[in-house]
Amino acid sequence: MGEWLKNQLFVSHAIAAVGSVTVATAVTYPLDTIKVLIQVGSNSGKQLTSLQALNRVRSLSGNSGLYSGFGWLTVGKTLGLGARFGAYEILTAYCKDGREYSYVYVSEALMAGMVAGALESLVCSPFELIKLRAQVTSASRVPRSTPVTENRAAAPIIAKLLPGHTPDKKALNHFVTLLSTLTSKHPNLAGALLEYPWMMTGSGKAPSVCDVRKLSSIISLEGWGALWRGIRSGLVRDSIFGGVFFSGWQFMHDVMLNWKAVGMDPIPRSNEEVGSLSPLSVSLAAGFSGSIAAAASHCFDTAKCRSQCTVLPKYISMERSLLRWTRPGNRFERYTGIHPADRNVLFRGLGLRMARSGFASFMIVGSYYLTVNYLVSEGPKKRGSKENKLL
Repeated sequence: MGEWLKNQLFVSHAIAAVGSVTVATAVTYPLDTIKVLIQVGSNSGKQLTSLQALNRVRSLSGNSGLYSGFGWLTVGKTLGLGARFGAYEILTAYCKDGREYSYVYVSEALMAGMVAGALESLVCSPFELIKLRAQVTSASRVPRSTPVTENRAAAPIIAKLLPGHTPDKKALNHFVTLLSTLTSKHPNLAGALLEYPWMMTGSGKAPSVCDVRKLSSIISLEGWGALWRGIRSGLVRDSIFGGVFFSGWQFMHDVMLNWKAVGMDPIPRSNEEVGSLSPLSVSLAAGFSGSIAAAASHCFDTAKCRSQCTVLPKYISMERSLLRWTRPGNRFERYTGIHPADRNVLFRGLGLRMARSGFASFMIVGSYYLTVNYLVSEGPKKRGSKENKLL
C-alpha cells in the first residue's frame, strides 16, 4: 500500500475518481431524493408528483432535507463505483489477453458489466438502506416521544428490542380490555403482554422507518441481514444497469471511432491507429448509456426502494424462517424480489432516474478525465521547476 501511495499516477487517478463521484453525487442528489419519495410514497390509487414531494420535503425539513443521507451515499458510491469499474477492467483485460489488438466486443462488455454490477450491488446495499431511510424521514412528521430508557424498570425488554420507542398505551389498554373478558388466572395481564415483542408497539405493527433509521437501531432491531434487504432486486437492477451501461458505452465508442476513421489516409488497421476520442464525446456517450441503463433497470430499483422502506424485526424474520414462509407472487417476482402489490408502481419516477443517472455518468467521466489530465500535466511542471531551482 505504501508503494502505491508513492506512485504519483495512482494517487492522481484515486483523487480524480473520488472527486468526480463526490461532485456528481452532490449535483444530482436532490433528484435522487425526489425519485425515492415518489417510489415509496405512491401506490396503485395515488401517484405522488415531483412538485408534491419537493414541497413536502421543503416544508418539513427545509432545503437541507433534499440532502438527507448524502454522506452515506457518497461513501457507498465511491466504493461501489470503484468495485464496478475495477471488476470491469479486470474482466475485460482477461478477454483482451492474447489478441493482436486491444479490443473488447460488445457482448464481452455486456457480460463483464453484469458481473461488475452485481459486485457493486453487494458493496452499496448497506449505504443505500441508511440513505433511503434518511430521505424518507426528511419528508415525514416525526412525533416526539419520551425515550424508553426512562421506563426501563417497567418494561426492560422494550428498551432492548425497540430502543428509543415508547409503546402506545391507549392501544395496549384496548387489547387488555378485550382480553379481560376471558377467564385468566394471570395476576398481571398487561405486564405479561409487554413481554411479547409483537405487542410492544401497542398495535402489533412494526415501528416506523423514521424510528429505525440509524445504523445502531437497524442492527439492534432488524439484525445485520437487514443491511442487505432487497438484495435480490438490487442484484438484478445493478446487473442489468452494468451490462447495458458498459455494452452501450462500448458500442457508441466503436461507432465514434469508425466515424473518426472515415476519410483518413491511409485507412487505419486498428482502433489504436485512429487515436483517442475527445473527453466531451466520451462523456456524452457515458451519459447516454447511463440513461438507457437506468430505464432498463428502473422497475427493479423501485422494488428495492420499497423493500428497504419496510421495517422487519428479527423476531418476524425468525418466525418466517421457522414456518418456511413462501414469498408471494409468481416465480419471476419471487426470484427478482418484486412484491405483487407493487406491480402498478414499478415505473414511478422513471424520468427522474434517467435524468439523474445520465447526468451523473456524464459528470463522473468528464470530471475524471479533466482532473487526471490536470494532475498528470502538473506533475512534470513541478518537477521541472524544482530542477531549474537546483541548477
